[in-house]
Amino acid sequence: MTMQEAIERSLQIRKAYHQLEKEYHGTEWSVEEDALAFLTDAALVGRLTMAQQGRWPTGSEPKAELMDKIGESIWWLIILANRIGIDSKYALEKFLETKEKQLM
Repeated sequence: MTMQEAIERSLQIRKAYHQLEKEYHGTEWSVEEDALAFLTDAALVGRLTMAQQGRWPTGSEPKAELMDKIGESIWWLIILANRIGIDSKYALEKFLETKEKQLM
């Protein structure tokens, strides 16, 4: 899958969630609510990583859930970038170029 395909699929999924939000709450989530949802999932990535590394007790194998939350966190970043008018492909490209110049 290309980055562009990931972006397009992400936006379609978010559109479907917006419909559910309207159905259940009368309005779509705000950008701030999307950011909070991302932060919640990012925190879960941290906790699940600790569990996967044996540093946090868990009753199950956290690897599958960790993979899901990492994927969801990437999805949220694509959504947030889109909602605030940032091209996520360009943002990633510029970040990588900057770090390559600094470190390589």
